[in-house]
Amino acid sequence: NAAMVLAKQVGSNPRALAETIAEALRAEPAFESADIAGPGFINLRLADAFWAKHLTHILEAGSSYGGGEAGEGLKVNVEYVSANPTGPMHVGHCRGAVVGDALANLLDFAGYDVTREYYTNDAGGQIDVLARSVFLRYREALGEDIGAMPEGLYPGDYLVPVGQKLAEEQGDKLLAMDEAEWLPMVRDMSIDAMMDLIRSDLAALGVEHDVFFSERSLHAKDGNTSAISETVATLEDMGLVYNGTLPPPKGVAQEDWEDREQLLFRSTDVGDDMDRALVKSNGDYTYFAADVAYFKDKFDRGFKEMIMILGADHGGYVKRMEALGRAVSSDTAKVTIRLCQLVKLFRDGQPIKMSKRSGDFITLREVVDEVGRDAVRFMMLYRKNDAPLDFDFAKVTDQSKDNPVFYVQYAHARAHSVFRQAARDMPDLHMNEADLRTADTSLLTDEGELGLIRKMAEYPRIIDAAARVHEPHRLAFYLYELASLFHAQWNKGRDEPALRFINQENATLTLARLALVNAVATIIASGLGIIGAAAPQEMR
Repeated sequence: NAAMVLAKQVGSNPRALAETIAEALRAEPAFESADIAGPGFINLRLADAFWAKHLTHILEAGSSYGGGEAGEGLKVNVEYVSANPTGPMHVGHCRGAVVGDALANLLDFAGYDVTREYYTNDAGGQIDVLARSVFLRYREALGEDIGAMPEGLYPGDYLVPVGQKLAEEQGDKLLAMDEAEWLPMVRDMSIDAMMDLIRSDLAALGVEHDVFFSERSLHAKDGNTSAISETVATLEDMGLVYNGTLPPPKGVAQEDWEDREQLLFRSTDVGDDMDRALVKSNGDYTYFAADVAYFKDKFDRGFKEMIMILGADHGGYVKRMEALGRAVSSDTAKVTIRLCQLVKLFRDGQPIKMSKRSGDFITLREVVDEVGRDAVRFMMLYRKNDAPLDFDFAKVTDQSKDNPVFYVQYAHARAHSVFRQAARDMPDLHMNEADLRTADTSLLTDEGELGLIRKMAEYPRIIDAAARVHEPHRLAFYLYELASLFHAQWNKGRDEPALRFINQENATLTLARLALVNAVATIIASGLGIIGAAAPQEMR
């Protein structure tokens, strides 16, 4: 549409200007045609020679193809998982872990300065519940019959070894203490044990964080102040807080609502639905106050964009956190929240139920152990994060086109098998990286070959767009499409010998086709690496 945009500036009719532009473009060897349509659109068709030259560019770039400097080194914090340290990771945490980790990899590849962060919710009542649950397991380890776990405590067997370790380290001396004495000690030990378990579960999924940030550090006092109180004081200096009242929550009648004055954050001034309380009626700081202090900590560390990957039940956080980012940073930093919908587990089409409270739940480790890291990571990205995802154990281990991760990995393995076959059939053919970069790619004239090059040429735009909108699932879809084209071309060669990748009678053509195969393998390996899955050279 360039001619229509520029026509007024140059004082020309759009269609006449379009013809002038098109005439110049037709003289360029990269273009096969430049035609005018409608009021002045210019439709371009690239020449086959352009695609041959672009394949050489892909080969020269190698594993860096598609990456770049789009991020311009912008400091980005990606916070993901951030599960309460009260038990092992379950499959509900799995999707956010994969989405967050793949997004961090994607941003890193696109040129951003990325920090992967886990916010440890180690403050609040649920941690005391954990400590009391562990204390019961401790008593059990000392030989006491504790019976059924009381209602409200964590009943899972995963706490049995934690209680046993506590018994080994402390003997029975905790039994003589009041709760006020043993609770802090058991609380600290329980958090450490759960975080070790969580790190181990995440490692099985191939997820590693750069920073584990403790919520308790925000509450910790240095004299009479804490990070939260200092942040609230900063907000007061900025004019972002005031003493006021809030309307009753939805569903609560006005007469049943305590209409009291409290310290409020002016979040409606920056796009939120309502102002947010910073202090509870008992004088303690609210969860939102901790969120404010945590954002300020990130902002002070120099992050210009903070991306949070949260579960679907955190929808209410979106506006308040985005508003918080705008207010505290004076609109110089951005908070972006991506919500992950639920994962439903199936086995041969039959749903598998889970319940974290009862201890009868499917852990992340169980899923990874059964189907493998690669299948879990790829399939968790084979739906957009805000769409529900059905995960069937049988389907993700099926070796067919219907199983995307197998189909993509098989394309990579098949590409390497072509090189092994070429080495056997044409032992005198030089086909190292330097030879492939100098191959005569103009010999690739079949529509399937050109179609593969066109698809590979999309890769940098896929990376750039997926990084900008924080949608790593686009990469999984792209890899499946590229693998499909490659498998199709391999099958064409099986039916038409003239199109086979290896032609023992024509070394020059074979080298050109091996260059094509190598480029496909390189891009698939690159994409799988960002997703966090392996790129096998053989599959049996």
